[in-house]
Amino acid sequence: MQILQITFWILLFIIVYTYVGYGILLYLIIKIRRAFKIGQKPILNPDYEPEVTLFIAAYNEKDYVEAKMKNSLELDYPKEKLNIIWVTDGSDDGTPDLLRQYPNTTVHHLDARNGKIGAMNRGMAFVKTPIVIFSDANTGLGKESIRRIVNLFASPKVGCVSGEKRIISKETDVASGAGEGLYWKYESTLKKWDAELYSVVGAAGELFAIRTELYRHVEPDTLLDDFIISLRVAQDGYTIQYDPEAYAIETASANVKEELKRKIRISAGGIQAIVRLRSLLNIFKYGTLSFQYISHRVLRWTLTPLCLVILIPLLSILAFNEGVFSFGLYATLFWLQLLFYVAALTGWFLENRETRIKMLFVPYYFFIMNLSVVLGFFRYMKKSQSVNWERSKRAS
Repeated sequence: MQILQITFWILLFIIVYTYVGYGILLYLIIKIRRAFKIGQKPILNPDYEPEVTLFIAAYNEKDYVEAKMKNSLELDYPKEKLNIIWVTDGSDDGTPDLLRQYPNTTVHHLDARNGKIGAMNRGMAFVKTPIVIFSDANTGLGKESIRRIVNLFASPKVGCVSGEKRIISKETDVASGAGEGLYWKYESTLKKWDAELYSVVGAAGELFAIRTELYRHVEPDTLLDDFIISLRVAQDGYTIQYDPEAYAIETASANVKEELKRKIRISAGGIQAIVRLRSLLNIFKYGTLSFQYISHRVLRWTLTPLCLVILIPLLSILAFNEGVFSFGLYATLFWLQLLFYVAALTGWFLENRETRIKMLFVPYYFFIMNLSVVLGFFRYMKKSQSVNWERSKRAS
């Protein structure tokens, strides 16, 4: 029984550290560094205005072209220094023809559909500017986003800059909108602290930029192009910085089914990325970057979901051995665990009902997140995840 107890506390520590502990530890480290004025803030130079390319890889995005182009042309950056490139491989809904009506936009199209990473690899050959900024067709960018991203590149140590992904939040939301919105707010806070400590560990595909010279051809079966591209820049000794005021905004997934589909793909891609970036696990070589990478990413995509599964029968055994209706520690934790899953079940019941009490959906969204990792693992092992666009339906 003692072995079970030790195992329980190890599993619980991993779970708490992954989702709460790392954030607390990160906050304390940042506060100490600020108190002793350790580290330097990124160099910001408002006069630094190199020529940049806004790169949009798109598949059948006709419905978003007008809004995306209007948004892009209104960005606060010198028009003569902002090149806009669309790569529309495989699109057959008229997207390329519609884009060609804009004289200040370059369109590169192939009839063959080779997935987003295929379009990115091909399209990078047409980028001639020192900085390339990647963005999705269905997201709107904050007016100052390009300028704020470019400012961070004034520091030669910065090789990649990640913008913030924002979810349009309504006064009342269904489970997918409420859960996704709250999740990204927490993620944004962690990214801000990660950047202040040393480097963000992965960029958001909705908006991120790299020095063009640092782009390396990515394997054609890659699922998380943004994650692989940005982390390989960090592997080369540069930092990934972050500005929450450089943001891309979009609506949440239409429902939890669509969100689960998206999360499974991300999880399969995350496991693939861990395998391909396994050298980053060497903390003796990469130091702080490895610590951040393991704490913020690797545990979420590997060990922690497994710990959650094992914890259910393990805590049940400990609680019943102690007396499940007693006031003992394991019995109390057993009922708290049961209450959590009842709350997740309640979230499922209320899934498509809008509510102002968005915290009701947190347990459900947390459950969906970890379920997606398990399903993503099996999808990765079966090699059944396609690299072709599988855009989730978004709320209106």
